Amino acid sequence: MSETKKRLWVATGWISFALGVIGVALPVMPTVPFMILAAFCFSRGSERWHRWLTQHPKFGAPILDWEKHGVIRLQSKIISTVLILGSIVSTFVVFPVPDWALIGLAVIFPVVLLFIWTRPSQPRDGTKT
Repeated sequence: MSETKKRLWVATGWISFALGVIGVALPVMPTVPFMILAAFCFSRGSERWHRWLTQHPKFGAPILDWEKHGVIRLQSKIISTVLILGSIVSTFVVFPVPDWALIGLAVIFPVVLLFIWTRPSQPRDGTKT
């Protein structure tokens, strides 16, 4: 792969990582999906950054769960669901948003929840993650 492509992968990885960090503070922004995307991008552009992210004390375990087994831990599913439902309530009640945005959220959030809850909570072979 060319050096330019590797740099683009790394840049996209850092953008995804930054969005994930923002998601730690903002309930409407997801964290783990952006970290998984960052890991994917880093794996294409820099083994060093991929290793750093997958060994990160906070973000590493969920990323490795996903990369190795396609697993989203039950605790992560519950936290995600609570935060998504909190986002829905706060958006509909607290913030004045246009109708098109409310419709978009009403479509997107259930699809995201469906995806999360249809992923396995542990590896199929029964090993603990």
